[in-house]
This record gives sequence, structure tokens and C-alpha cells, in this order.
Amino acid sequence: MKTRAAPPYWKIACAELAAGDRVMAGLIARYPDAILANRGDPFQTLVRAIVGQQISIKAADSIWARFAALAEDIAPQRIAILEADALAACGLSRRKVEYVQDLAGHFIDGRIAPKRWQRTDDEAVIAELIDVRGIGRWTAEMFLIFYLRRADVWPLDDIGLQKAAALHYLDGARPPPKRLREIGERFAPWRTVATWYLWRSLDPVVVQY
Repeated sequence: MKTRAAPPYWKIACAELAAGDRVMAGLIARYPDAILANRGDPFQTLVRAIVGQQISIKAADSIWARFAALAEDIAPQRIAILEADALAACGLSRRKVEYVQDLAGHFIDGRIAPKRWQRTDDEAVIAELIDVRGIGRWTAEMFLIFYLRRADVWPLDDIGLQKAAALHYLDGARPPPKRLREIGERFAPWRTVATWYLWRSLDPVVVQY
């Protein structure tokens, strides 16, 4: 079940970010409707993140619509039996077809069991997820943000975050990882919320996986 309510930390995070940073204050005021929703389905969240790797939000949404129409039921058992050619015809690259089918296998045989992650720290969750073919740190961080809704994730490899940090803090210059990490430190322990508003500053469409 999709959760539309904000995480319990959202209001206090917004208040502290706005009090400590002028840019955040402006973005939080500009987007009062921003909410980190949760689709309530860990498998779907991860598949969406794989689909969205290295392509625009618009392209990902288009591919996802065709994928969802083909699958009808986006569940591991269903995805595992779909033909690779049919998945590729939705717009998925051959590698991404392999990735979503490997992910389905991990869910089916219990190598991925999200319920046990509720009390697991971020790095341990990431370590388990990257065992899946095609899931790297970025995809795992999207899962931390959008499914587990962890409060302090700062995805250094995210292109949108890099662009937004350049726009708001570096006069348009794209930050190297070390500089982007330093920018993020000012937002701890609420870096997920800061990331969300920085994404929103680039695109009025609410980001969700």
C-alpha cells in the first residue's frame, strides 16, 4: 500500500534545515506540498530504480508504463517468467532485463528479505543490495530514500543532486565528490530531506521510485 503521509521526522527536519541554510529555507517555502511518499512495495521500488538508471525521469516513466502494462502484476514471480525479448520491447536495455530478472530471483529465493532491514543500518542494507546484478550504490541509496525512508542519505552519484548543488551553491560549477560531500555535511542528519528539495528545485514533477 502506498504511503502518502510524510515520514515522522519531516517537519522537524524542514524546520532545522530552513533555520540553518538560506537556500533550503527558500526551497522549503516554495514547495510546501513536497512529501516523501512510499509505494509500499520493495520489489517495485527497486525495479523502478533499475529502470531509471542513467536516463531522464520522462524516459523512465515512458518505459515504466510499457513495462507495467506487459507485466500486469509487478511481482517477482511474474517478472521471472516474462520473456527477455518482451521486456526489451518495453524499452529496457538487455542489461536492465538481466538486472530485473536477477532481482526477481533474489526475492523469490529469500536472498532479499526487506522486513529484516527495518533495524539494519544504511551501509549494511547497501552491502546486501549490491549483491544483485545491476544494483550499485546509487540504486541502493534510492531504496533507502524511497522505501525505507531513511533520514540521512546523500547520494553522491546522483546527477540531479550534482546539478542542484552546482546551481544553488557553486555558481553552476559541477562539484567533485569531495566538494559535494562537504556540502551535504551541513544538512546532516537530514540529508534525505535536503536531497528531496534540491531535486524538486530542478523539476516540478515529484521524484518517486
